Amino acid sequence: MNVARPQAVSSRAFRFVLLVGVMSFFADFVYEGSRSIIGPYLAFLGAGALAVGVITGFGELLGYGLRLVSGRLSDRTRQFWPITIAGYVLQMAVVPLLALAGSWQVAALLIVLERVGKATRNPPRDVMLSHAAKQIGGFGWAFGLHEALDQFGALVGPLAIAGVLAVRHGGYRLAFVVLAAPAAIMLAILLVARLLYPRPEEMETNPPDVRTEGLPRVFWIYLGGSALVAMGFADFPLIAFHFHRAGTLSPTMIPIFYATAMGVSGLGSLVFGRLFDRVGIGVLVPLTVVSALFAPLVFLGGFWPALVGVSLWGLGMGVHESIVPAAVAPMVPMHRRASAYGLFTAGYGVFWFLGSVAIGGLYGLSRGAVVAFSMVCELAAIPFILRVRRQITSARVA
Repeated sequence: MNVARPQAVSSRAFRFVLLVGVMSFFADFVYEGSRSIIGPYLAFLGAGALAVGVITGFGELLGYGLRLVSGRLSDRTRQFWPITIAGYVLQMAVVPLLALAGSWQVAALLIVLERVGKATRNPPRDVMLSHAAKQIGGFGWAFGLHEALDQFGALVGPLAIAGVLAVRHGGYRLAFVVLAAPAAIMLAILLVARLLYPRPEEMETNPPDVRTEGLPRVFWIYLGGSALVAMGFADFPLIAFHFHRAGTLSPTMIPIFYATAMGVSGLGSLVFGRLFDRVGIGVLVPLTVVSALFAPLVFLGGFWPALVGVSLWGLGMGVHESIVPAAVAPMVPMHRRASAYGLFTAGYGVFWFLGSVAIGGLYGLSRGAVVAFSMVCELAAIPFILRVRRQITSARVA
């Protein structure tokens, strides 16, 4: 009897992670499908490079910055499901409305609202996932598995959009209309998850022993390193804008390249999430070095270097998307988890915004300057990661 119960809890936790992963598959199908053509779509509506950089960067600023509010609200109210649902409903509703945008300014508003929806739902959803993590093998595996399913949707969505564009050349508006179907499916799965798992916190029977009420110093060091990574990562709409402007890819090939990046991202999050559970946060050092090479390949190369570059870009995004929540969870008290996620990703988003604006401005001056800026920011994060690894190791020894 004592053996059966832990097995039952583990099985229930695994099903929860899979269900949320399938939910995220359809969510990413929708918004990553749309994001694969946002850059060219804004250009089609008359926006310039700086405008694309500011729009997407500001969207990321809100998409990450507002998680601070969502995280604190989740910790204060403990209403994880209602806040998660509100965010998903907003996000799934605005993407198909991009088909009706008559100007790039209207499209910009909808793009930003989509990011607001993501900001609202992410901290409480990640907290619910963290409650199931230890029951299925570790934080890295749980978030890696979820991210893999998430990114599989991010692969399929852009491919579907590429298919629409291939049939209807330049049919951006039809592409956004098509995304209404997976959006409806996602919301239906969300309702099922809410009914089957009304209290996910009950799955976590042995929370990490963090003996502090506030956020420890190691958390802030990790945030500093991750902020530098965010600052150096160009947002894909700007990369797509570059491909469109430079003639590197045809309009149909751009979402296919994005799908490739998402496929690499999903595979990377699955593999390196598991590796994180085994070897720790030090795995980020070589991955940061490798992923930093995306910039010269994407902005200075032709077709094949660009393909390798977007693959490295996707690898970096997937690894950080999965390892960030996996690493933060055991650093902070359980009752502060949503606030920690919100604060961490808020800082991440502020620097992503600053980096996007800088890269958008530098693009008009020199692609070499874009590459230099990106790589310096990425590589500057490595000493922070090494410092975090030393502190975590010292704490375990003590």
